[in-house]
Amino acid sequence: MSNLSSKLFSSLNLNKLFGILIILLIFSPGCLQSMELVDSNENGGGGIGVTDSLGVYHYFEESPSRIAITNTYAASVMRMLNVNSSVIVGVSGDFYDEALWPELADTHIIQQSAHSEIDFEALLDCRPEVYIVFATNGMVDTNAIKNKLEPVGIKVLALDFYKYDSLRAEIGVIADLFNKLEEKQILFDDFDAIENEILERTSNISEDERPTVVMEHHASLTRDPVVLTGTSQWTDIIEKAGGINVFKDLPGHTTHVDMEAILDENPDVLMFDGITFDIGFNAFDEDDMCGTHMDFIRDRPGFDNMNAVNNNRMIIMSGEFAGPMMIHGLPTLAKILHPELFVDLNTDLFIEDYFEKYHNIVKNGKFVCNS
Repeated sequence: MSNLSSKLFSSLNLNKLFGILIILLIFSPGCLQSMELVDSNENGGGGIGVTDSLGVYHYFEESPSRIAITNTYAASVMRMLNVNSSVIVGVSGDFYDEALWPELADTHIIQQSAHSEIDFEALLDCRPEVYIVFATNGMVDTNAIKNKLEPVGIKVLALDFYKYDSLRAEIGVIADLFNKLEEKQILFDDFDAIENEILERTSNISEDERPTVVMEHHASLTRDPVVLTGTSQWTDIIEKAGGINVFKDLPGHTTHVDMEAILDENPDVLMFDGITFDIGFNAFDEDDMCGTHMDFIRDRPGFDNMNAVNNNRMIIMSGEFAGPMMIHGLPTLAKILHPELFVDLNTDLFIEDYFEKYHNIVKNGKFVCNS
């Protein structure tokens, strides 16, 4: 397959490519562990039309029985909707934790991570009907992927699952695709109950009572930091939790700001995206990366006079809070920002419920670091 695949992409015209791919699809032995398909007519008959987060309409004769996914957010949503995991025939190296993803331990690896280059030979071996990719992640060239995969018959479905304002719509796409409308409604009822419990306590907070927050993304100690701005999911999460993202009016998802801009804002709370830290499910910050990082932040010139530093209100939150767990994680942030309003609320229970209800596993790990 190796030499043949490279020749396919380098020298054959499209018509020849289709012909050879048909032969490969018939005879390729790749990804045989996923040949046992789910009931592909879970949709109950008739075609299925869905629109992804780039506004692209996709039509399916029936629910797809072979899909490739590279990020754990998409897989989490499929679990939350009780979609049969046997439809997943290709994954990335991001599914390395066999305790959390035991059913995918032997699934074909098609790229090292959700942000790395695709191994197109491995992907073709898996013969997926659909490849789910991030829609707006700046580290992924979605259009380039579409241009390579769609001519060979693989639909590219662009969905993020990490933006608060589009999470429900994207979950709806998966629910429509696999006829999981009842499961979707149960999930949304769960979301509503959590949001309502928090908003009952935070919605009437005056502007002056809302702590100002700076959220750094991949915080750097050697150059100007990257902060999360207007279209970031964190802007919505911080607002619903009763805070204010001081950089919410800056365009885009992230942007560089200089240290002086942060010092000028003198935020009440400094938050850090924990994606690059050893926290989250099955991770416990054993090397105290969080503590080391906070010490460095304290040593930034001028930061010793900042409200957030002086009042020990620096927080690192694991990557799960920025994905499909974000609504179950909302109470945690709300209590961090307004401890006086949530004295009676054990916010850990919401995260425990998320893992037990939707992942069928006991919550395990450190998800938040505090200064």
